[in-house]
Amino acid sequence: MKHLYLIGGTMGVGKTHTCQLLKEKLDRSVFLDGDWCWDAHPFQVTEETKSMVLDNITYLLHNFLRCSAYEHVIFCWVMHEQSIIDTLLDRLRRQGDLDAAALHCISLVCTPRALEARLRCDVARGARKEEVIVRSIARLPLYQKLHTALLDVSDLTPEAAAEAIREGALHGSM
Repeated sequence: MKHLYLIGGTMGVGKTHTCQLLKEKLDRSVFLDGDWCWDAHPFQVTEETKSMVLDNITYLLHNFLRCSAYEHVIFCWVMHEQSIIDTLLDRLRRQGDLDAAALHCISLVCTPRALEARLRCDVARGARKEEVIVRSIARLPLYQKLHTALLDVSDLTPEAAAEAIREGALHGSM
C-alpha cells in the first residue's frame, strides 16, 4: 500500500528538515518540497504562477505515486488554506492516484515565540529576510482551521517530529 504524506506549516516551522529526516526513516520513500516547483527569481505570486505550481506538484506527485519503487511519498508546502489541500487531493483523486493510498495530512505548528526564534536564526545566517517573521507568525492561526492532524513542534527537534509522524502513520493516528 502506498502512503501519501501532505505536511504543511508556516514558513520556518521546520517542514523541509523534518521531511528530509522522515524520508530517511521510511523505506522506499521519496520527498518533494512544493517550493522546488516554482523556485524563481524574482519570485512572483500571480494567478498564472499559482496555477503552474499546482500543475507541477500534481504531475510530480502523480508520477511518484504511480512508481513501484516508492511506497511512501512525502510532500511539504506551506498549505495554509484548506482549498490548497483540497485542490491537490481532488486532482490526484481524478487521476486515481489515491485509490490504493493511505493519506496522512499533517500540519506542523508551534508557538509564536518558538517560530520567531527559529526565523531569527534563519535571518541571522542569511537564509531568510526579516519581513518573513511577521508574515509567518500571522499565518499560524490558519492551521487550526484545516482538516489536518496538528503536530506541535515548539519543543521538538526535526528528528523528533519526523519520528512522531512515522509513528503516527504506522498506528493510523496521522
